[in-house]
Amino acid sequence: MNEPIISVSGLRGIIGESLNPILAIRYSTAYVGQLDGPGPIVVTRDGRTTGPMLAQAICSGLAATGRNVLYGDVAATPTTGILVRQHSATGGIQISASHNPSPYNGLKLFGGDGRVIPAAEGEKVMEAYQKNETHWVAHDLVGKTTTLEDTTSAHCEAVLKTVNVNAIRAKNYKVVLDSHHGAGSVLGRKLLETLNCRAEYLGGTPDGLFEHPPEPTETNLQSTSQRAIEFGADAVFCQDPDADRLAVIDEKGNYIGEEYTLAITLNHALAQNKGPVVINCSSSRMSADICESHGCGLHLSAVGEANVTSEMIRLNAVYGGEGNGGPIDPRVGYVRDSFVAMAQILDAMATNDSTISQLAARIPRYDIWKTKIEVDRTKIDELFNALEKQFSDATVSKMDGLRLDWPDRWILVRPSNTEPIVRAIAEATSMEAAQALCNAAAEATKTM
Repeated sequence: MNEPIISVSGLRGIIGESLNPILAIRYSTAYVGQLDGPGPIVVTRDGRTTGPMLAQAICSGLAATGRNVLYGDVAATPTTGILVRQHSATGGIQISASHNPSPYNGLKLFGGDGRVIPAAEGEKVMEAYQKNETHWVAHDLVGKTTTLEDTTSAHCEAVLKTVNVNAIRAKNYKVVLDSHHGAGSVLGRKLLETLNCRAEYLGGTPDGLFEHPPEPTETNLQSTSQRAIEFGADAVFCQDPDADRLAVIDEKGNYIGEEYTLAITLNHALAQNKGPVVINCSSSRMSADICESHGCGLHLSAVGEANVTSEMIRLNAVYGGEGNGGPIDPRVGYVRDSFVAMAQILDAMATNDSTISQLAARIPRYDIWKTKIEVDRTKIDELFNALEKQFSDATVSKMDGLRLDWPDRWILVRPSNTEPIVRAIAEATSMEAAQALCNAAAEATKTM
């Protein structure tokens, strides 16, 4: 991997190979050059060991273009969006590679509205970066960097306003929070303490020293499940390193996953406030069933947080999200938010006097299988053609990648924006059927 993977919302790369301080400065200064208004830029990072190095470079580069910087140090991605709005910043940069392994880091870009920049703005940044457009200022116009002292209060207050704090506090829930040595513990600890939870914290030091692979999948969370059983937890919350995604383990130590994070919070939200809902086209059809049961319309967008939030804003949606564990509550912000998920799941438990397993059992069940397939990016169209030919009885959608639909199952195959792979996601009424679809997609690459 000699070049970073650049998408409309940011970039990721391997430190020392495809990502270095000079490249980070080029990209971040190309970004601010496309912003309207001279206001400050918020810069934050997750807990990765390479974060401070990139942060120093980026803050220096922004100052050299005349921008003032508000540095939040370690903060979750959804917190970054809050900080941009709180301080009336013109934009924000979160230094994070999300769920990628330790060698990776990256930059995620925010607009002045506190959400990840949409595709049109992202295209302009990519073009400016490729042209190496940077405008340095004279010595007397160099910007200043100010460290933010309180990065969590505004975000915490916004989340708490969406739940019945007293009802949750009265339950005195036992909670395990696995922040995986990322940014999640910074606000996570404060939130759970405010909700009177008896909590145990795993990976609570944001130093990037991952104890297991950082993506919050069932395989990667075996040790967390075991610790939850030993602790006798009512809920186990597992964040990815930048804390915009949440996977859930129930009170029995069973991994119920990331898809149920959105399903449980959506079901609870629509019981209180009905209206349009937006999810991406790779999320479980559980959301469709939930919306139907509440008499609400469900709308699909292309994969990607910016695509979901743009559609939410257009439709004035009351809720949205992605099935990777990222609910989006517009009352808090147009960013996937693991803290929204934690608080609202606890609220659903308290309101319904139910366990997590009982909340999950009330939602129609489907089996979903996700896998990664290594494919030369130049051969993706060839793969899509092969799959369309193989599954000629399916309904075809090319909203984002290739989606094939049948009455009882679907598969989405799309190139990753962050890794040199394609992702295959299938859902069916049985795990065997979902896996078979993903296996067929992988086999198709061998015939190209």
